[in-house]
Amino acid sequence: MIDYLVAISIIVGIFAIFAIGLNLEWGFTGLINFGHVGFLAIGAYTTVLMNLSGAPIWLSMTSGVVLAGFFGLLVGIPTLRLREDYLAIVTIGFSEIVRLFLLNEEWLTRGPMGLFGFDRPFEAMIPFDYNYFLFILVFGSLAVIYLLVEKLVHSPWGRVLKSIREDEDVPAALGKDVFRYKIQALMIGSAIAGLAGAFLAFNMQYISPRNFIPMETFYAWIIVVLGGSARNKGTILGAIIVQSFYTGTRYLQDYVPLASHQMAALRIMVIGLLLVLLMMYKPQGLLGRKEELTLGQ
Repeated sequence: MIDYLVAISIIVGIFAIFAIGLNLEWGFTGLINFGHVGFLAIGAYTTVLMNLSGAPIWLSMTSGVVLAGFFGLLVGIPTLRLREDYLAIVTIGFSEIVRLFLLNEEWLTRGPMGLFGFDRPFEAMIPFDYNYFLFILVFGSLAVIYLLVEKLVHSPWGRVLKSIREDEDVPAALGKDVFRYKIQALMIGSAIAGLAGAFLAFNMQYISPRNFIPMETFYAWIIVVLGGSARNKGTILGAIIVQSFYTGTRYLQDYVPLASHQMAALRIMVIGLLLVLLMMYKPQGLLGRKEELTLGQ
């Protein structure tokens, strides 16, 4: 049971990191990113490919984080001067381009066969079950990212992000370079997603394009909305709740006479119903504040 809880907790920690990146972009800055999973994929594949080519694992991880942030810059330059809905369209298109590239460029990524056999940090040195060490590594990283992002969003830089979310004409009138702040938020959020991608690869010990479908982005959106916009504590709580529901519904199969594919759909429906009920009675999320809502502004 302890091993099982550790395994589930690692997934919670990875998705909490992933969703904190999205929360910085949307919750604090108002950037609607529907392609967040693309940066998760870039972080995972860069880490794995560099390690398989002989690079040390820490250099590989760093490269994955940096490259994910760099692609955030590339996506942001032509789109962040446009309206929010155009950004949403471009980002989801970008994530699909990344996934299709990974699927079709078999000379590099082995396509649908995926990649395996790569190193994990300190794996040869750990004398006990590696999952326990990975648990410590993931949650240690989550704590560091949480503290750094909290420091950023409560600084003058973070207050500018919030003013951009509310009405970007106001900071522009005060002489702030709104475009530059948006780019910075998108790059940092993308880099955080890249780190989550590296941890996802370490946890699974195998990655393929199937791991980076658009639905993964919307899991992050569910986590952020559930916990509360612009509340990093809420994002962590949302990750715990979503994974608990997703894991707990596995046991419905013992009581509901449905096929496996039907049970998978039912589990998604349960999470969707939870979100609908929350939006009806607490639209700001569990720990959110109504003034932090950004959609529809």
